[in-house]
Amino acid sequence: MSARSLNKAQLIGNLTRDPELRYTPQGTAVCTFGLATNRTWVTENSEKKEDTEFHRIVAWNKLAELCSQLIFKGRKVFVEGRLQTREWTGKDGGSRQVTEIVISDMIILDNKRAPEDGAGTTMQGGSFSPKAISAEKTSSASGIKAEDKTAASKAEKAEDKTVKKEEKESEEVKPEDIPF
Repeated sequence: MSARSLNKAQLIGNLTRDPELRYTPQGTAVCTFGLATNRTWVTENSEKKEDTEFHRIVAWNKLAELCSQLIFKGRKVFVEGRLQTREWTGKDGGSRQVTEIVISDMIILDNKRAPEDGAGTTMQGGSFSPKAISAEKTSSASGIKAEDKTAASKAEKAEDKTVKKEEKESEEVKPEDIPF
């Protein structure tokens, strides 16, 4: 009878830095980012304590490219993968070691938007956010009669809801979407 083993890590936390996408000499995408998880508890003296752990996350191939496009510092995500420890010799000759979580799945858990650029438009995954769309329509709607503005405003709100729903659906990364 052979022994079974399991190496699985599941985390929910916030990114501590923007993802860094690189490519191996063979052209394989690899993305790294930091994730912070918090734990709170109450001591016997009814004192509330909190502890934060910092994790190094690594994604490969298509998932690496998706992470670099969809997530950014502060974003809350769920990641699932395996623990991996690497060892190497540093430039000073000293032994180094790092434990990482190599993820196979990532789900975005919040609705935060990417930081705004200088033009006042918010980009994410190659499309404008509802804020940018409504800002463009508002500026072009000046000079319209009051009743037309009300109708235009209702149309903008309906379109914004549709865009938000489409963006929310497109943000979730499903395992079947990731080729491995």
